[in-house]
Amino acid sequence: MEQQVAAARALVSSASRVLVLTGAGISTDSGIADFRGPNGVWTKNPEAEKTSHLRYYLDDPEVRRAAWRNRLTSPIWSARPNAGHLALVSLWESGRLDTVVTQNIDGLHLAAGLPPEVVVEIHGNAHSVVCWSCGETAPMERALDRVRSGEDDPACRSCDGILKSTTVSFGQQLDPSDLSRAAAAGARADLLLAVGSTLSVYPAADLVPTALRRKIPVVIVNAEPTEFDPYVDVVVRGSISSVLPEIVRGGRPLPGSSDPA
Repeated sequence: MEQQVAAARALVSSASRVLVLTGAGISTDSGIADFRGPNGVWTKNPEAEKTSHLRYYLDDPEVRRAAWRNRLTSPIWSARPNAGHLALVSLWESGRLDTVVTQNIDGLHLAAGLPPEVVVEIHGNAHSVVCWSCGETAPMERALDRVRSGEDDPACRSCDGILKSTTVSFGQQLDPSDLSRAAAAGARADLLLAVGSTLSVYPAADLVPTALRRKIPVVIVNAEPTEFDPYVDVVVRGSISSVLPEIVRGGRPLPGSSDPA
């Protein structure tokens, strides 16, 4: 693995516009389980996947009640950025990080210190709720307080509509502006670093074939194999919080950037 880490580090240190795609694997060392891995939430309980389907959530009050129970006990609320998240902050401070497109909804890239204009949360963010009827938004914690007080399916206080987290469910359209930002980043990047993603969920995974068509280097860091492994420049296996800091360290800051943390 040392050879793969060294090869990945050499590619990253020579790049000036790195596009990073992150998936659930970067947050597992923060205590947030992934969904499809061997110990994933949906692997252990396939029925739980229903709470992430828009049709079931809107049509079935029991699915919504289950979703609110799951939110109460979610590790997201106490999770903190790990060394993998902080490594990407160092990459940004070196002047090499162009954009992070994340499939994660935990907000940990922002909590780690990346500015919002650098991060595309393509599947939304779990820390707020939106009314499906009137569009009003509010902090998730307010709705969770109502659940703790006995409401099993809290409704919008303005119009009595269904409240839903501001995450993108299956069957729900992604934000066109987020898609546009991700595509623009893919078009200008000179290296793609895919971290902790199975690369099986689209359109985020499209960033890999886009990079391959553009003939820019692609590095994959993931615990499990992906379908793109045979086609990329470097594949690194291991704990992301351990190997990612090794991959991004060592490059001199680009002119005009701050020193790496």
